[in-house]
Amino acid sequence: MDRLASPYGAEGFSVLEGEGVLVVDLPTESGISIEGGSQRALARALSQLACPTIAISNASLSPVATALLPAFDVVLDGLSGVRTLCERIRRHPIASLALVQLLRQSGQLDVPSGLVAESWVYSVLQSGPEFQAWLMDRSPQEVFDSPQPAVLMDRGPSKLCLKLNRPARRNAFGVGMRDGLAEGLQLALSDPEIQEIVLSGEGTSFCSGGDLSEFGSLPDPATAHAVRSTRNVARMLDALASRTRAKVHGACIGAGVELPSFVHEVAAREDSFFQLPEIKMGLVPGAGGTVSLPRRIGRQRTAWLALTGERIDVHTAAEWGLVDRILSPGDWDSER
Repeated sequence: MDRLASPYGAEGFSVLEGEGVLVVDLPTESGISIEGGSQRALARALSQLACPTIAISNASLSPVATALLPAFDVVLDGLSGVRTLCERIRRHPIASLALVQLLRQSGQLDVPSGLVAESWVYSVLQSGPEFQAWLMDRSPQEVFDSPQPAVLMDRGPSKLCLKLNRPARRNAFGVGMRDGLAEGLQLALSDPEIQEIVLSGEGTSFCSGGDLSEFGSLPDPATAHAVRSTRNVARMLDALASRTRAKVHGACIGAGVELPSFVHEVAAREDSFFQLPEIKMGLVPGAGGTVSLPRRIGRQRTAWLALTGERIDVHTAAEWGLVDRILSPGDWDSER
């Protein structure tokens, strides 16, 4: 930790050179002390490093170590999982850095500003080497075209049901689905008689994430940012959050977890699982997840979920606060 006090030492912790990730096994000795000013300076230094920071915690941390925990990007209970996490960061160092820097700022921004910041970062990464390498290496993608609407709308006197409707693609989130959701949410925003919005998905999964066949299809990252700024489903969901609930099941990947996290209640079937896979593509979550997830589960758990790309099951999601209710098959069938 002494290296952080030096401007020369701090540069050694960078994804471009040196360590690429900082791992600190926090002390348990109660005798270790740092003056308040130095402690704040250390926390500030951690928040400015050009690499992800990981703290190893345990049940008997010193008071100083406990006070420093919020400054780290990820906190792990013990050494289990450290090696895997570091390996994944080192495979995609630029995207990993962009993610943690974005999350460090997200708590200081309101939702609309956070979404703009996320889109900027996403666009920068679209022109970066890690995303370009992923595009080159991926297998050819079949373009799926269906005569059915990508989103089904059912309007009642005071209720609007929006159902994702690309079951053959596990409701992969593409332009058609974005536009269909935007149409329904704009209707709800313009009609105060709609008191309840229910978001759900047809088929075996709620949403399997972005439609990979559309990745990299816009002419340039700047235009992509302008498109996201013009028609942003996440911003609409946030504006309607108090009136909206989501029913999710099966795969809830990428947009499939990012978008429901904006609404006031998420009910999940027992087979649901949740995952943020974007880092391995050289990107960050781009459907609002760097804004919505920290507000539900905190910055550090969001960082862990995105950096590792690991799946969590519905029970872990409920324990963390990503899910508000778990539905049994019987409850799922009767839920409206």
